[in-house]
Amino acid sequence: MKKRAGLLALSVIMGSSLVVSACSSNNNNESSSSNAASSPAATSTSAASPAATETMDPLGKYDPPIDVSTVRILSNTVKFINGETIDDNVWIKEYEKVLGIKLKNEWAVTGDEPGGQGEQKMNVTIASGSLPDIVPLNATQLKQLADAGKLADLTDIYEKYASPMTKDILTSSGTTALESATFDGKLLAIPSVSSIYNGVPLLWVRTDWLKKLNLEAPKTMDDVFSIMDAFVNRDPDGNNKKDTYGIALNKDLYGFFAGLEGFFNSYHAYPRNVGTGNWVEDGNGNLAFGSIQPEVKVALGKLQELYKKGYIDREFGVKDWAKEKELIVAGKIGLFYGQMSAPIIMNDIKTNDPNAEWQAFPLASVDGQPAKPEVSGIALGNPQYLAVTKNAKNPEALIKMINLFFEVNYGTSYTLDQVKQLATGEDGIERWMYSIYTAEPEKNLNTHRLVKEVVEGKKDASVITNEQRGAYESVMLKLNGEEMKPIDWALDRVFAPENSSFSVIDQYVNNNMLQPNAFAAISTDTMLKRDATLQKLELETFTKIIMGDSLDKFDKFVENWKKLGGDDMTKEANEWYKAR
Repeated sequence: MKKRAGLLALSVIMGSSLVVSACSSNNNNESSSSNAASSPAATSTSAASPAATETMDPLGKYDPPIDVSTVRILSNTVKFINGETIDDNVWIKEYEKVLGIKLKNEWAVTGDEPGGQGEQKMNVTIASGSLPDIVPLNATQLKQLADAGKLADLTDIYEKYASPMTKDILTSSGTTALESATFDGKLLAIPSVSSIYNGVPLLWVRTDWLKKLNLEAPKTMDDVFSIMDAFVNRDPDGNNKKDTYGIALNKDLYGFFAGLEGFFNSYHAYPRNVGTGNWVEDGNGNLAFGSIQPEVKVALGKLQELYKKGYIDREFGVKDWAKEKELIVAGKIGLFYGQMSAPIIMNDIKTNDPNAEWQAFPLASVDGQPAKPEVSGIALGNPQYLAVTKNAKNPEALIKMINLFFEVNYGTSYTLDQVKQLATGEDGIERWMYSIYTAEPEKNLNTHRLVKEVVEGKKDASVITNEQRGAYESVMLKLNGEEMKPIDWALDRVFAPENSSFSVIDQYVNNNMLQPNAFAAISTDTMLKRDATLQKLELETFTKIIMGDSLDKFDKFVENWKKLGGDDMTKEANEWYKAR
């Protein structure tokens, strides 16, 4: 059975995904594909001339080929087999075959998380002044290079070369992301647009353990704590050892996997979201920083209690999300907070224990008021932007490679088998991550909704696109009781009509229950200068409190946060809020 093209949707950078608004993409496919090659191998005849004179074919081929340099920051979920590398893979070959672009990586590192190896390496490269044609940047680095006048103005190039499909997808979540890359009216980078829905924090529980211990699904926080207690003290894995934990927690406290955003939201607290500062309305028409609000202190007190009871791994302070995942895959933890892509991250658990079952649940509330999941204001992936340096000979090459990415995944000129070679094949390797640009616009939720309508008989299966087919076929394997590989299990857990990531997220969306970051703009000057320091202060303080430091240290943290730049950040955030 053919399957898996839809895996592209589930980047972990994710926090990760895709399955863009199928309807809007399809509407544009006709115009896009009419410009695109009739087949992936077909070529157009554009000459290798300056952008101003070249044919404005979104997928026009340079003849002879051109050289374009870049650097690569990879997620640690990127995998290679069969001799492929980041320098020699199906996407590098596709760029040259279809576009006539010979993409050269001057360096590549693994570690795309905030503050990770990629960010550090890029800082060194910026400091050296030796920049390639295309640079992956976070918001701070983008502002730095924009202020220094090092970046090419992409305003006209984007308008001329971006395919209708590219423009549609990049604005499918609104224009805020493109506006965040615009300085003094000039578009200086292409944002890695994502979906705020992909970042909804969910409560993940191992349901085979619930069943084994005769526990009900969690509806309140008291239920959640009872489940944690049972998972610690009632030997859910049946090995006669007290070697399981109640909740997974990573050293960064926040994040797409084993983070605490969902836990805090259950206390109506809205601190950072995957490390990014989160702002809330204070009820008086002003913005306030989420991490310094009193509800956070209450939630930290409860976390301290959980740590004392042994519900939390005592070594969490030195373990990143990948290490926590290892504990989950090894069957040592049966509950955590994470985003929709969690089953993709931990699908190896089905290899270790075919009977293991996980399910996403809505956030429980500590009181009678519904818990609202926090989501970002601007939804961007990592790296957040791709920019072109000022001296690059062919700045439009970036736009063409982005056009190709969208054409492969959402267009009509590629067959399903060709898509699988460039997206995710039968071997489960997510080759779409080799692309210089990946995006996660509003697609996953639409895929869930479409799959649900087909399963319920409201639509015919012929409406399923190549990119959506992987998710659909995995869901059907489960419904038909057929043999499933770990990745099929994971896709079913994400897209199934019921009891899946998006069945929960769809409820939140339909009931308007999400809590977006109230500051939906690029960082202010003080945020760029001071937030890294304040984030470190927050992480250290919160971690020590969880591990037993006085809860009153939270009050001192708030005082220091304000003195060390927080008050200035608040002033700037409110100036933006009132001027918008």
